[in-house]
Amino acid sequence: MPADRCQPGVNRRHRADTGRAVDLHSTLFAPRPRTDEHVSGASIEVIELRKRFGSTVALDGMSFTVAPGKVTGFVGPNGAGKSTTIRAILGLDAPDAGRALIGGAAYRRLRHPLRHVGALVDDAALQPGRTGRNHLLWIARSQKIEAGRVDAVLEQVGLTSAGRRKAGGYSLGMRQRLGIGAALLGDPAVVILDEPFNGMDPEGIIWMRGLLRTLAQEKRSVLVSSHLMGELQGTADHVVVVGRGRVLADASIDDLVARVSRDQVLLRTSAPDQAVRLLGQAGAAAAGSGDIVTVTGIGAQRVVELLAAAGVAFSEVTAQRGTLEDVYLQLTSGEVEFRSGDGREGRR
Repeated sequence: MPADRCQPGVNRRHRADTGRAVDLHSTLFAPRPRTDEHVSGASIEVIELRKRFGSTVALDGMSFTVAPGKVTGFVGPNGAGKSTTIRAILGLDAPDAGRALIGGAAYRRLRHPLRHVGALVDDAALQPGRTGRNHLLWIARSQKIEAGRVDAVLEQVGLTSAGRRKAGGYSLGMRQRLGIGAALLGDPAVVILDEPFNGMDPEGIIWMRGLLRTLAQEKRSVLVSSHLMGELQGTADHVVVVGRGRVLADASIDDLVARVSRDQVLLRTSAPDQAVRLLGQAGAAAAGSGDIVTVTGIGAQRVVELLAAAGVAFSEVTAQRGTLEDVYLQLTSGEVEFRSGDGREGRR
């Protein structure tokens, strides 16, 4: 089999009747014309993907676009269809309907695909007896990437000193870095990372944030699947929230948080009952618990103005803005419906 068809990490099984190894990737996708077109600045297009596993619907019309120059977060509960979508983009799962395109081409049509698309899907997809450097060399040779690129990538991911150690002795965070290094070997225009923050210590998380921002600044399309909402809110520009195999929201993080979440004001006062009545008359929703009143519907400045004008004593007013985690919980619980594209939403 030619080296450019041997994709690292693609599953293989043994056919008992012939004794030959069968490449599942080649079995699913028969040879067809391939392209070596440069896909710099390429986007990812997911178009009406549908996929069933038996009676289970994994993808139910999944559609979204990942644009160059942005970090796009990809979030949803377990079973929402994130992994199946990523596998469909990378040609590892064949959808029942719909298409996944990279720069307008299906993954299987890309010659030397790691030069176009770099992906971290499974940090365990390595031979523990190989050194980290040899692991990357094996991948580089399969894609006809120069060996010098391996040492550059090891330095980029902070594994230069550990590169000649056997990968089986790496920590989870080091395996993550090695997997990210493999994804970056071909200097791709598109980068897809599945849970890249897993196993990272605080220093690694800071490094990961910086790497993602740098990749986006280089006009690459970056798709990051993660369950760490705080990290995504501080790193991603855009977010696609999925559930039950379809897109629940597709918007910039700032826009989504502003439209779906409810900002709150926390008020500390010695006259909570009086404050609740006053703020309710002004159109706010206010509820007291001890000396704390929680207010929604009006901003902190307006709360202060109303209390001061009425002579209601207070010692503290704190504005609390909604977070991506708040939005995620509302969307995935079904409390909120957010219609992508027109920016409108509704509450159940």
